[in-house]
Amino acid sequence: MDWNLLLLGFSKVLLNPVNLLFVFIGVTAGIIVGALPGLTATMGVALLIPFTFGLDPVQGLVMLVGLFTGGIYGACISSILIGIPGTPAGAATLLDGYAMNKKGQAGKAMGMAVIASWFGGTIGALIMTFASPQIAKVALEFGPPEFFALAFFGLGIIITVSGRSILKGLISGIFGLMLPLIGFDPISGAPRLTFGSMELLGGITLIPVLIGLFGYSQVFQGIEKILVLPAIKTELKNLIPKLSEIKTVLATMVKSSLFGVFIGAVPGTGTDIAAFVSYGEAKRSSKHPEKFGTGILEGVAAPESGNNACAGGAMVPMLTLGVPGDAVTAVLMGALTIHNFQPGPMLFKDHPEVVYPIFAAMILAQFVMLFVGLGGARFFARLINIDRRILTPIIFLLCVIGSYAMRFSFFDVGVSLVIGIIAYFMNYYGYPGSPILLAIILGPMVEQNMRRSLVISHGDPTIFFTRPISAAFIFIGIFIMITSYYRVKKAMDKEALSSFAQEKEKSK
Repeated sequence: MDWNLLLLGFSKVLLNPVNLLFVFIGVTAGIIVGALPGLTATMGVALLIPFTFGLDPVQGLVMLVGLFTGGIYGACISSILIGIPGTPAGAATLLDGYAMNKKGQAGKAMGMAVIASWFGGTIGALIMTFASPQIAKVALEFGPPEFFALAFFGLGIIITVSGRSILKGLISGIFGLMLPLIGFDPISGAPRLTFGSMELLGGITLIPVLIGLFGYSQVFQGIEKILVLPAIKTELKNLIPKLSEIKTVLATMVKSSLFGVFIGAVPGTGTDIAAFVSYGEAKRSSKHPEKFGTGILEGVAAPESGNNACAGGAMVPMLTLGVPGDAVTAVLMGALTIHNFQPGPMLFKDHPEVVYPIFAAMILAQFVMLFVGLGGARFFARLINIDRRILTPIIFLLCVIGSYAMRFSFFDVGVSLVIGIIAYFMNYYGYPGSPILLAIILGPMVEQNMRRSLVISHGDPTIFFTRPISAAFIFIGIFIMITSYYRVKKAMDKEALSSFAQEKEKSK
């Protein structure tokens, strides 16, 4: 760790009022997005990227990092207050948070959620800050075979663990892999799949795809079922937990934070998985597991520590290896690329003036979230009551502006609309969207490094298996794909058997 660069990163954010303001704006916007049911941190980051084009790269990136941080925490607000998770990351918090609300302890649940989110997010951000440079040093030894194997590993895991059906995940992944093939071949320069269209020569750019996947698809779902959330009549009291209450859950927060960081660093996982794993482990190791689900502080602290720590963990492979840990970091990776920074080990060597402010912003965003979360709890509680009939047209307008802004092209608006329609129907029929996004990110990495490796070896494919690191990634990836297949198949067979038994019971 270069302490001088880290201090320089903090000075760029902490001592620069403009950059600090952008962190504040990002965190606040993220909390709002996360708190509104149906919206996600991924969608918020995707919609915000076009508005960062005119900003200094550091200003734009710290705002996106702030939105990521706030979005993960914001999900717990609607989970606790109205029993509807703002994002999947808040679903585990609902189990005890909403139960506490029904017992008249909504304020205490909200306060503990903020404290636990701050604690877990800070642990994740610190581990990201100190582990990433060391991993990047090792990754500098990687060549094309290693990067191919790494991308293959990430892509394989993402496709097999996304959704309940591996086949549907595979179809989504193949669709995502086809999109980067449009345009000029990166090695030979020959046009591919352009069908004579001049607009397609430049390829399908990332921003319209992001907005289609996470913007328009949400708009269409909102149109399908316009819903007005029930008014919140809960009075928030005792927002700041007592020191004795924090002490009782401290061990749970530490353990959940470490679980979250580890889960976040594994490509293809996400904050929802981190939250449920942390909750399950807290329940398993508790002296009173029977109380979980009835409204206890541990049941709020565990998932909130885990899912917020996961954010820092997911940033590690994205920054150091160029492999996103989850959907949000995939979007952030796209943001870095759009600002002409290529995530990976060379980013630390060539652009430390960007990397270290990101570290500083991630740490500072946790304290901003603590301040905004406690200070604005009552405001956010009323904000989630916003009428969907007002919110949906606003999101639609932001989608149009965002997809047009990058190249001032109505063609991009059309592309994002088409992708949004496809994403809506895929989601309706159970096809996961994250493999599409991550295939678009990792697909070019797989193709280019595979072809470069074969050029180096004069067409001999054994180059991927004679180098230890690449062979290890490939074999581990294949092993995880096979075990994931049997895990999903076992779960589906168990569900089918349960459904059959229920139908048989009804027929009696």
